[in-house]
Amino acid sequence: MGLLDILNQYAHPTPATAATSEAHFDEVAKEVPPDELGRGVAEAMRSDQTPPFSDMVGQMFGRSNPQQRAGMLNQILASLGPQVLSGLAGGVLGRVLGAGTASPAATRTQVSPEEANQITPEQMREIAAHAEQQNPNVVDKVGGFFGQHPDLVKGLGGMALAVLLGKLANKR
Repeated sequence: MGLLDILNQYAHPTPATAATSEAHFDEVAKEVPPDELGRGVAEAMRSDQTPPFSDMVGQMFGRSNPQQRAGMLNQILASLGPQVLSGLAGGVLGRVLGAGTASPAATRTQVSPEEANQITPEQMREIAAHAEQQNPNVVDKVGGFFGQHPDLVKGLGGMALAVLLGKLANKR
């Protein structure tokens, strides 16, 4: 079955297509360029057929390795800046950004994998929710990150993958 044949099945996602979406996603992810996949992820994250953006980010953060966790956090920091986020999640991000430095937490814009591991999935959910409220374009940045990591996207679950495949189908 070709790429278009697979995607056409998802033009209108349903619970029935959700049951096969994970296997089809693997095939599609091999064929679709990462930037296109990232745009599809961002659109799926905005869909009313999927959980809220922050819930999906928290879920994927929990399934990520330390490097991927740092990548997610760094995408959000790049979109908003640490000043906006340092007080969130009980101040843990501010403590992480300021740990071991003489400079204020509000000046750092990157976290290391070790630092990212100090953040829980629930805290990441809170950070993502606030980031989306402050700058809705953060969804595009995070979607682009996930386009580079399709293994994480699979963790979204059947219906979210079906919606994602539907978004990709509607672009062709």
